Amino acid sequence: MSPYGSDRSPRRPMRRKLLQALTAGAVLATATGCSYNWQDFPRLGMPYPVTEEAPRILSLWQGSWAAALITGILVWGLIIWSIIFHRRSRTKVEVPPQTRYNMPIEALYTVVPLIIVSVLFYFTARDESKLLALTKPAHTINVVGFQWSWGFNYVENVDGDGATPKAGEVPKALANIPDRFTKDFPLGAEGVYEKGVPGDQNPQTGNPGPTLWLPKGEKVRFILSSNDVIHSFWVVPFLFKQDVIPGHTNVFEVIPSQEGVFMGKCAELCGVDHSRMLFNVNVVSPEEYRAHLKELAEKGQTGFLPAGIKQTDPARNAETNKL
Repeated sequence: MSPYGSDRSPRRPMRRKLLQALTAGAVLATATGCSYNWQDFPRLGMPYPVTEEAPRILSLWQGSWAAALITGILVWGLIIWSIIFHRRSRTKVEVPPQTRYNMPIEALYTVVPLIIVSVLFYFTARDESKLLALTKPAHTINVVGFQWSWGFNYVENVDGDGATPKAGEVPKALANIPDRFTKDFPLGAEGVYEKGVPGDQNPQTGNPGPTLWLPKGEKVRFILSSNDVIHSFWVVPFLFKQDVIPGHTNVFEVIPSQEGVFMGKCAELCGVDHSRMLFNVNVVSPEEYRAHLKELAEKGQTGFLPAGIKQTDPARNAETNKL
């Protein structure tokens, strides 16, 4: 008698192990679900978006997961179908017929992946162009990354006098920012700044790092510059991050849509104390935002921090506005 038909069949331990693994997986899934809010499930691990642009990113994320799930179900279905309907019989041990040079099948598994990649590329390129499009902002903030914290230059007309500084005159500290961005600075933008250290804390939450203030419902342009190495500016609930590169200026715009204090961090390994490059974002009403700028001016924090490493004029303006 074949050993596969006896009670001591090697199939039984395998089935027992499979049952135990499925049971353990079900227990783990149930246990983790106890502490998980079902309302968070549609975001698939993403935090709640707090800008008007973030839902577009969330939609792209969800679409990518849906595409991956459909592809996975198709592949798993074909694997399971092959296992069930094309397994070797206990009585027939001969090699089954082999299929070679089947052009329809070969064309299928060549064309289908190309279609999938093309669709994903289209939606990614479409959303990227929307997210990086620049308009006339209500506020401009130059974010300066340095080892091991952050500086924030608020390019604002704090005193209300449009004649100081003179129209078209770029402050020396901001001279490394390309002309295509400085031309959008508001008139009389003498500015104020905030320079952080890793030991700073947000007074409202106690979270480490300096605090960047933003007005709710008004468009803010972020001009990113580095004074040393590559960093990455990441406000977690913005669902968006962008590199801060020495000698290169990255720019993006958002409209904060929810008040509160949110966490930010450097998302690029930038050295030994990279993990301490944390900061906070405090989204407040426009009135509170303007009041905070005046508080910084009263503290003597007027002017700007140096924005990036020194560049020659041809290098500074070498890149065009087209992305």
